[in-house]
Amino acid sequence: MRRLITFMLLALCLHASADEQVFYQPLNRDAQLSQAQWRTLWKATRAQGGKTLIVQWTAYSDSEFGGADGWLAKSLRSAHEQGLQLVLGLYMDAAYYQRINEVDSAGLSAYWKVLLKRSLSQQRSVSQDWKLPVAGWYLPMELDDLHFQDPLRRQALFTQLQNFNHRLDAPLHISTFSAGHLSPGANAKWLEELAGLKIQVWWQDGAGTGRLPLLVREQYLAALPCAIGIVREAFRQTSREGQPFTAVAAPPASDKGCHPTAVFSLRYRPWAQGLLTLSGN
Repeated sequence: MRRLITFMLLALCLHASADEQVFYQPLNRDAQLSQAQWRTLWKATRAQGGKTLIVQWTAYSDSEFGGADGWLAKSLRSAHEQGLQLVLGLYMDAAYYQRINEVDSAGLSAYWKVLLKRSLSQQRSVSQDWKLPVAGWYLPMELDDLHFQDPLRRQALFTQLQNFNHRLDAPLHISTFSAGHLSPGANAKWLEELAGLKIQVWWQDGAGTGRLPLLVREQYLAALPCAIGIVREAFRQTSREGQPFTAVAAPPASDKGCHPTAVFSLRYRPWAQGLLTLSGN
């Protein structure tokens, strides 16, 4: 009986820590992996409990990673062959975080319109040319409570995302993080409104970046409704503000509560070491 109880507890622990949904952030240097290495990586991801791969983007500024016949598309076909569902990221502007710091409310709204138009174009390209089975689409532009602290900005964003979502053929995913500019309750209400558009909204737990103290992060987490997914950051940032981003791998926080969970990112997980290089994300 003791052995049975021990086995059941171990199984529950393994299930709780499994990377069922894991983010992968494509970088051009990943092109050096062979198809055999990609297969090894995806098999290991499945063995660790992986079910869904959330790909952060399929176009990054001028880079499309070779397009339909490029290394990224081939690696993702391999991922699907190994049993992983694919949530595919759309277009990301490399200057996104700089631009949203520079523009006023009207400029931010106009800028988002341009980005969403580029993402729709990318969605059509991936759907028609890459020929991958898509379980969902991911919008790479992260939302935070500094740049969307103003209710008018949040309303403008709501309208744009509503129109954008209606033009997609699979569920939309988007991620957010907290910088302490909205209260936990106000932040939860905002994210719940976005989720009401039938969008899978993800909230980054902030453990890797450490922008907010642990007790504050826990207050934000506790306020979130169950529909909001939690992104467990599996890294610890080593760079300071204003420096190029660097980080080291670290165990993600354990699953808590009723939320869907995902891990950021594959690059920091033990079975990816030696295949995906660590510098940057």
